[in-house]
Amino acid sequence: MATDHIRYDVLARDALRGVLRRVLADAAEHGLPGEHHFFITFLSTAEGVKLSSRLLAQYPEEMTVILQHQFWDLVVTEDRFEVGLSFGGIPERVVVPFNAIKSFFDPSVQFGLQFEPQDTVAETRASDRAATPAVPAAPPSALPAPPAESASEPAKSGEGAEVVRLDRFRKK
Repeated sequence: MATDHIRYDVLARDALRGVLRRVLADAAEHGLPGEHHFFITFLSTAEGVKLSSRLLAQYPEEMTVILQHQFWDLVVTEDRFEVGLSFGGIPERVVVPFNAIKSFFDPSVQFGLQFEPQDTVAETRASDRAATPAVPAAPPSALPAPPAESASEPAKSGEGAEVVRLDRFRKK
């Protein structure tokens, strides 16, 4: 197999993270339009992630936050986003670098992005690595369960993670 000196996988991953950054920046400036809301899953121990010790103990590997009705002070920078959320009635500030994000999903329009965790990308072969492009429609089993009490209640992490390729969702 030929060596990819251009690193299309890195270029595609960075471009897709740019889509995520732009969407969050627009939400920070103008609020969420219509029925849009976001499920964002990230590695809770990735470099630059800031969580309270209480949340880190509860979600030691990964965490999903939901930006819908109950969030405040969303700040988006070039490399991360910060947001205020309430967990079990306790307000928290969460800081998430974009390279810690594993997935982004907007169920109002069935749009999603999935990324390989940053630290495992370097360990995989170039032919196996890349950000999975936008998923036009995720199956219902891939949707996080809606929170019972709060729009920002995180989903619990599963045992193993599976990278889903776009081909899996294409009509045959």
